[in-house]
Amino acid sequence: MGDDDNIQVVYDKQCPVCDYYCRKVDVLDSAGELIRVDARRPGALMDEITSLGFDIDEGMVLKAGDKLYYGSDALHELALLSSRQGAFNRVTYAVFGRRTASRVLYPALKACRNLLLKVLRRSRINNLERDGIDPF
Repeated sequence: MGDDDNIQVVYDKQCPVCDYYCRKVDVLDSAGELIRVDARRPGALMDEITSLGFDIDEGMVLKAGDKLYYGSDALHELALLSSRQGAFNRVTYAVFGRRTASRVLYPALKACRNLLLKVLRRSRINNLERDGIDPF
């Protein structure tokens, strides 16, 4: 299986909810291997994400082949690729497999993540500021 067959999800591993979700989600065998990437660690994929102006504090990223999905689109695409094995993956597919539900729920999930980081006294990732990219 080559790197093009892999699916990479880039998320904040220091967020307990993000980490739980990304550890629990499982993809269909036909989709390839799911590689979990900690957005707090430097690497080529984080460089690519930053160069495209994606603020990782505002959304997770899913890379499938050459295509990048960001925020609610990443969550939706990951749900479509989920295996539907076990209750967690079935619920994920049922809820986030609908693009509208993903787009409606994602801002609330993002707000919860940001609040949780504050409560836990964990910093934001700030990938755009760190590299001098103006997010606006």
